[in-house]
Amino acid sequence: MAVSGGHTPWVMLRNLTREEVPWDKVHLAQVDERVAPPGHPDRNLTHLQESLLEHAPLPLDQIYAMPVESVDLESAAKQYAATLAKIAGSPPVLDLVHLGLGPDGHTASLVPGDAVLEVKDADVAVTGIYQGRRRMTLTYPIVNRARRVLGWSPEARRWKCLPASGKVIRQFQPDG
Repeated sequence: MAVSGGHTPWVMLRNLTREEVPWDKVHLAQVDERVAPPGHPDRNLTHLQESLLEHAPLPLDQIYAMPVESVDLESAAKQYAATLAKIAGSPPVLDLVHLGLGPDGHTASLVPGDAVLEVKDADVAVTGIYQGRRRMTLTYPIVNRARRVLGWSPEARRWKCLPASGKVIRQFQPDG
């Protein structure tokens, strides 16, 4: 599964640690990550560690952090896509993609107006600067292939799990 950042997802992940989950079978990837130093409060991984990883017996070799410390972010994005292909097939099909929704309507780090929205030939890409930081993000193609997408519906004030073809947001629609 791939998880996103944000306040609401962190609360959900904390609650997930109280459930019976076959953690030895879970592989955890990131949906997106800010380019910031390790342990920085802007990093989704920092909050992921605090809300889930410190409380769940998830094997360390099954946690796949986005390599945003790399000097060459474009190559790092390709490396992360290759990692996802190793754990989820080629092309990667994730069992679950967890998405939040930002106040400006962005999900993952797919921000309105960013060129990353147009990426069709890569599963992981690097964004322009948004809120002071570049980000690494999963792209529409890999989210579209996910077996399930879990997203927050602000209007309904609830979580909803849909097949990716359920169009969580307009751009998430099957290829072809």
